[in-house]
Amino acid sequence: MPGSTVVTAIVVSRPCSGSRAGKAVLYATCFGNYNNPAIGEAALKVLAKNGVETQIVHPRCCGMPQLEHGDIEAVAKSAKATAADLGAWIDKGYDVIALVPSCALMLKFEWPLIVPGDEAVKRLSGATSDISEYLVEIAKNEGLADGLSPLDGGVTVHIACHARAQNMGRKAAEMLRLVPETEISVIERCSGHGGTWGVMKDNFEVGLKNGKPVARDVAKRNPRHLVSECPLARDHILQGVERLGGDSASMATRVSAAQHPIELIAQAYGL
Repeated sequence: MPGSTVVTAIVVSRPCSGSRAGKAVLYATCFGNYNNPAIGEAALKVLAKNGVETQIVHPRCCGMPQLEHGDIEAVAKSAKATAADLGAWIDKGYDVIALVPSCALMLKFEWPLIVPGDEAVKRLSGATSDISEYLVEIAKNEGLADGLSPLDGGVTVHIACHARAQNMGRKAAEMLRLVPETEISVIERCSGHGGTWGVMKDNFEVGLKNGKPVARDVAKRNPRHLVSECPLARDHILQGVERLGGDSASMATRVSAAQHPIELIAQAYGL
């Protein structure tokens, strides 16, 4: 609905099935909360399906935009405040899940480097997972809830740079490969977007040029679904595909609306 966010739309998601008796707070992230709440809503539904009670928390931005512009003081202030807020949930036994890899990278790796002496930040780092990483761990340890159905037309998943920087492997691809009878292909190269640099008008053409090899690769594969843990990277790739013209431009219009891999898991569950 217009003006809705993950925080205002759904505050708590109760487990409906599954063998995992877990609970987690979903760090909604600025993008997931304000730009595309459907990503957070899909995550809530999938986690509930797999027996995880989930609360939504988004006290403030992770500070990645400030970090990219060198404002370390602002990032440190945000890190300390957010670690204190989320620490109260960790005290109650909740895991912390980040929706997009830029924010997961901040909580897990960047914040402990920026404020190395802060024990709350260190503790939060150890309690935080990327959403794909979290689902893969459930699959390995307890097994996912039954009910996943094949996705038609094939999936190309882009492994975002900030997901790769977490040194956790291709978790988005691992998660999607849990969907039966579905062709999964992987692209592990920068999309050319580049975070806050990539949203600036003057950088758009350079970003498309840098991402052209990825756009060509996607056009060649011609998937029904194109997703990335970084939704901005996914949309940037599609813009590059459109610029190729001809059949490629037509393909870009046929790709499904899903931006993030977790949306396809929700779709495979029929949620």
